[in-house]
Amino acid sequence: MTASRAKVEVFEDLARLTRRAAEIFVDASNRALAQRGRFAVVLSGGRTPEGLYRLLADAAEYRDRIPWRASHFFWGDERCVPPAHPDSNFKMAFSAMLSKLDLPAENIHRIRAELPSAQAAQDYEDGLRRFFSLGEGQWPDFDLVLLGMGPDGHTASLFPGGEAVREKKRLVLAPWVPKLSSFRITLTPPVFNAAKGVTFLVAGEDKAVALEAVLEGESDPDQFPAQAIQPKAGSLIWLVDRPAASRLRRAPNS
Repeated sequence: MTASRAKVEVFEDLARLTRRAAEIFVDASNRALAQRGRFAVVLSGGRTPEGLYRLLADAAEYRDRIPWRASHFFWGDERCVPPAHPDSNFKMAFSAMLSKLDLPAENIHRIRAELPSAQAAQDYEDGLRRFFSLGEGQWPDFDLVLLGMGPDGHTASLFPGGEAVREKKRLVLAPWVPKLSSFRITLTPPVFNAAKGVTFLVAGEDKAVALEAVLEGESDPDQFPAQAIQPKAGSLIWLVDRPAASRLRRAPNS
């Protein structure tokens, strides 16, 4: 099994999955605050996490338990569009959650994807190095990384057949994605794998084949880039709904 260290939790519907993700977010934020006085989280784009962001901002049972002003928000990847563009991962998270909170502007570390792609990637990497005070060969230690997975097994903007999944040195890349005919900005596998915790949110029957391959198939990150996410010391949790889990053969951990 390719993800033997992973904990897999299956939920009857997206609403229950989302509430579990909210608890993970709350726990990670408070643990980070106690340990080092701040919480650094990587947000995911896509449809699945939008409900989580709304829940965290709108539901007092979660919102009131999170140290927002000590929380710093980053993104795992971004489309090469301005921040107000409908396709922007930043815009989705800002509209659903961040705009509703009393946050210092400096706590929001967006990818400046309106810049040329290579420049945007370097700018984001430079910002990460400053925030985490990184020396040569060091990696940021995010407290929590939220990720999704596409029906093709991609995660963030690590797509099948792309070279970014094999990156060993850079924190951020701007790969060309042929199937989308566009550049993307993405964190690299070593960044995700240095995190204290990674949580995947996966929902929908269209993810079932890829999820089976990622969790139970042979290791082939070139074909299924989500397999490249294997934190060295942190936790790895897959939150999946019943349709996405429909092809899994082994009993999920709980």
